[in-house]
Amino acid sequence: MKKTTLIKIFLRSFFIHTTLNFKRMQNIGFCMAIIPLIREMRLHREESERILTDHVQMFNTHPYLSAPIIGSIVRLEEEKASKKEAFSDTVSIKQSLMASYAAIGDIFYWGALRPFAAIVAVMLSYLGLAVAPVVFLLIYTPAHLWVRLKGFIEGYRRGKTGFEFIRSLNLPGAAVKIRWIALAVLIGLMVLLSGEGAQWPFVETCGVLMKLTALAIVMGCLFLIQKGVSQVYIIYGAVAIFMIISWTGLMS
Repeated sequence: MKKTTLIKIFLRSFFIHTTLNFKRMQNIGFCMAIIPLIREMRLHREESERILTDHVQMFNTHPYLSAPIIGSIVRLEEEKASKKEAFSDTVSIKQSLMASYAAIGDIFYWGALRPFAAIVAVMLSYLGLAVAPVVFLLIYTPAHLWVRLKGFIEGYRRGKTGFEFIRSLNLPGAAVKIRWIALAVLIGLMVLLSGEGAQWPFVETCGVLMKLTALAIVMGCLFLIQKGVSQVYIIYGAVAIFMIISWTGLMS
């Protein structure tokens, strides 16, 4: 297949969420992405209708991980058209991948990386740095652009075994580490506040006690994690506490 066609398919994968619907979710976006494949193969009308009918069925996955699936399906449809893989069931392969990729993407991107990038940006905003939004984009954007591109390439190159690339990244494991880093950043912000002599509500004493309070909060977070509380809930809870502290400080 021509590289220009692959580029067109990859770029179209960025718009898979634009036609999201309640009945079949991302199915129209998926079909739109593979149309350059049909045009290049110059299939008969019946075969083109067969491909579009197959892929207009229910499809829903994490949008950032849709490109690896599309890459694999493009290779399998290409092999099927050339009779190299006549018995490949592209629909079942697509459906088996979409559920696991949706879970992986939600855990890593929306459950770990995006909150971490937001925490860093909020911290920089508190310090009065105008680059905070840029830093957010620099943390968040390259991570999903690289997985989109590399995943699409590996999916097209490996076909049925394209899932091995996503599995090798171990994104759920990386999500756990990022959540720990996010907690550390929050702790750093609390220490920074105490170091600047900021007064916390109900605490009118020296900075040493503030640091001890921060340490106690850290130990409390570790205790909650050991009890099975999700790091995401802890992060959101910390954000809520900071908002309350900020609000009470303004009111005083």
